[in-house]
Amino acid sequence: MSPLLFTGGTISMRDDAQRGGAMPALSGAEILAATRGIDAIAQVEAIDFGRYPGPHMTVERAWSLRALVVEQLDRQAVTGIVITHGTDSLEETAYLIARSVRTHTPIVFTGAMRTASDLGWDGPANLLNAVRVAASPEARGYGVLVAMSSRIYSAIDATKAHTHMLDAFESPGLGPVGVIDEDRVIFRRAMPAPRQVIDCPAPVTPVDIVYAWQGADSRLLDASREAAAGVVIAAMGRGNLPLEMLPGVERWISSGRPVVIASRAGRGRVGVTYGYPGGGRRLREMGAIFAGSRRPQQARIDLMLALGAGMTAEALRELFEGYRAAES
Repeated sequence: MSPLLFTGGTISMRDDAQRGGAMPALSGAEILAATRGIDAIAQVEAIDFGRYPGPHMTVERAWSLRALVVEQLDRQAVTGIVITHGTDSLEETAYLIARSVRTHTPIVFTGAMRTASDLGWDGPANLLNAVRVAASPEARGYGVLVAMSSRIYSAIDATKAHTHMLDAFESPGLGPVGVIDEDRVIFRRAMPAPRQVIDCPAPVTPVDIVYAWQGADSRLLDASREAAAGVVIAAMGRGNLPLEMLPGVERWISSGRPVVIASRAGRGRVGVTYGYPGGGRRLREMGAIFAGSRRPQQARIDLMLALGAGMTAEALRELFEGYRAAES
C-alpha cells in the first residue's frame, strides 16, 4: 500500500482569472481522479496535508510533513510513500527528510511544472511515475527519491535547475539514478554507502544563507548575526570571499556560532586551495567549517538538524568536513 501525501504546489493549481495567475485549487482526490492507471500499480490512500505553493513551505511545515511520513512508515502495510510538493522548495523538503529519516522504504517526491489549466499539465504523468517508483522492489534502499519528467533522482543530489521547463530537475555532475520507460522502472546506478542520519527532536531556526558577490561587504552577515543560530555563506568558487566580508566572518566566529562555507557554483567541492586573504585556507584557519559538495540550501538544512541535535563544534566539523569524503 502506498500513501499519497498531497502538500500542494503547481500540481494542484489552476489559473484564477480574478487573481490573474495560478492558484492552489485541486485536492488530492481530484488529482488522483485525473491520473489514470494508478490502481493497476498499487493500492493507494490519498492524504491531504495542505495546498501550499512551494515558497510557502516553511521549516515548521516541512518538519510536520516529516512527522506524517514517519507515522506512515510505522504502518506495516506501507511499501512506499509518494509526496506531491511545490517544485520551488521540493528539493529542500526532500533533503530534510533524507537526512533525518532512516528507512529502506521508498519515499518518492514529485510535482508539476505546469498547472491543470495548461495544455501540457505534467502532474498526472509525474504522479503515476512516482507511484511506479514507490512500488518498485528495486527502489528499496535508495532512500528518498525525486521522480520528475520520467527521471529518478536521489534527494541527496537533486536540485531544480530551470525555472519553468518540464525537465527542470537535475543532479549536477551525477545525473539521475534511474528512469521510467513506459511502465518499467530502471535504475542505472547504485547509491554510495548509506549516509549518517541526523537524529534530532526538531531543527534549530533561523539559520541563514548569505551570498558572496563581487564587492560584497559584511552588512548582511552582521544583520544575520542579530538573530540567526548559524550562517551558511554561499562563497565564490572553491570557497573564497571578498576582503570586506572578512570582518563579518570574524564577528560571527567570535560569537561562538557556526559559520559554514559552501559555494554559489552549481558543481564541485569547497576547499582550502587558496591562501590569500579571503581564500579558503584563511577562512578555515579563522574557524569556518567547510561544507564539501553540499549546495548552500543543503548545508543550511544539515546545520539546522545538527544544531537541533546539540552537536558540539567538533562534531559539526566532523559532520560537514568528513561527509562525502570519498566523493569527487
